[in-house]
Amino acid sequence: METIFFTLVAAAAVLTGLLVVTCRNPINSALSLVMTFFCLATLYVMLDAPFMAAIQVLVYAGAIMVLIVFVIMLLNVRSEAGKRYTHAGFISSVVGCLLLFISLYFLNNSSLTGVRGSLDAAVINQVGHTELIGKALFTDFLLPFEITSILLLVAIIGAVILTKKKI
Repeated sequence: METIFFTLVAAAAVLTGLLVVTCRNPINSALSLVMTFFCLATLYVMLDAPFMAAIQVLVYAGAIMVLIVFVIMLLNVRSEAGKRYTHAGFISSVVGCLLLFISLYFLNNSSLTGVRGSLDAAVINQVGHTELIGKALFTDFLLPFEITSILLLVAIIGAVILTKKKI
């Protein structure tokens, strides 16, 4: 039963991912991206990672998509009228399929590196996912976390400056 459910959710994620790229209306593309995020959250739950599923829904499907839709409406982006770039779509499809097959080949014909982390399933079940992620985020990865937040702030300020008529 889990295999069937996984197959259905994975197929929905791939289908909505394709809709993100192929939709001409930016709002429809953004809504397809939201559905892709929800499918990924479902896959996280199936992988026994409830914290990652919650973050996927709250951060990506919630906050980031609101920001994207806000920018789309703020910039007044129109859908593409003509049939331009048809050769680019074909070339990118061929390159994408080629990269997919190369990735599958290397995944099927490679072995694991043998490197093990310091955490095993017993420690994760005893301490908890959220506490381990929080501890790693705010001790080992504090500098990259803060740099990312500064970059996001600069991007938001840049978007506001670009859309203002007069400064």
